[in-house]
Amino acid sequence: MTIEFGLDTFGDITRGADGELLTAAQTIRNVVDQAALADRFGIDFFGVGEHHRPDFAVSAPEMVLAAIASRTERIRLGTAVTVLSSDDPVRVFERFATLDALSHGRAEVVLGRGSFIESFPLFGYDLRDYEALFEQKLELFVQLLEEKPVTWSGTMRPPLENADVFPKTENGLRTWVGVGGSPESVLRVARHGLGLMLAIIGGPAERFRQFVDLYHRSTAAMGTPVLPIAVHSPGHIARTDEEAWDAAYAGFEAMNNTIGAERGWPAYSRARFQNDVGPAGAIYSGSPERVAQKIAATIRTLGLGRFDLKYSTGTLGHEQMMQSIELYGTEVIPRVREILAADD
Repeated sequence: MTIEFGLDTFGDITRGADGELLTAAQTIRNVVDQAALADRFGIDFFGVGEHHRPDFAVSAPEMVLAAIASRTERIRLGTAVTVLSSDDPVRVFERFATLDALSHGRAEVVLGRGSFIESFPLFGYDLRDYEALFEQKLELFVQLLEEKPVTWSGTMRPPLENADVFPKTENGLRTWVGVGGSPESVLRVARHGLGLMLAIIGGPAERFRQFVDLYHRSTAAMGTPVLPIAVHSPGHIARTDEEAWDAAYAGFEAMNNTIGAERGWPAYSRARFQNDVGPAGAIYSGSPERVAQKIAATIRTLGLGRFDLKYSTGTLGHEQMMQSIELYGTEVIPRVREILAADD
């Protein structure tokens, strides 16, 4: 299997060289520059997340991805994730089919229920319908992927009767579902024959092996396609471990403490960060060699077809992220391929 390597960002509001927070507008422009650099260094995929809160700049990822499409030539473009529950499946498909046209077939979509819930009240959805919204809308989206007239009915949106949706794609739309780690979510992905994207943001990768095995057992039992499995995890790369950790810590601390204040988490600490960047943690940060070894171990353990590094976290600066992207493309990815080739 050919392993793909991607980058993800949520468009975190970052600090400039003067230490002050950048505007959302400048952050978005920086994301486009970051994607252009990733394309230059041969990275396979660039994903942009959707959020509706002040610490993340991107609420309309397809718009950002369209701008990126005009600046890039080969890198595949998608989301990390699209919150399908609070959107309309028809409009999501139309937007990504349009992105696919603009990018000459490079679009893909990662769908999710949403670990952040700001979009639900913003667009008038009841959180009591959290499960039903995603289940029904995903069912409709899967039908839309066939790109034929659709007849569908449910309780979460108006029915469709022989409805056709435009534009059509030229070669289909690659679709994944982001999963945080529940067996029910894995079974849903297998049932619909979609790609499984595991979001590993805490703990060792080994604990997700049970979900990989469940996915394979389920696809075999249901007769649905066995597609590559991907992982999304955070990290930051610099020339040395200490440089990477010193640069990354402030961003991880800022992000964890902001979200933790809302969710009742304890204050983040340097000791916890150092555990997270170790072998048993979910942060892929350090020198190119350290990060490559850890990514290779995760790919081996889970039998992955793709690894996506969430390279932006909290207030980490633009120039530091640009260096991280360059090292990922020029040193980490070739080294991971070399390590894995030695296993053959």
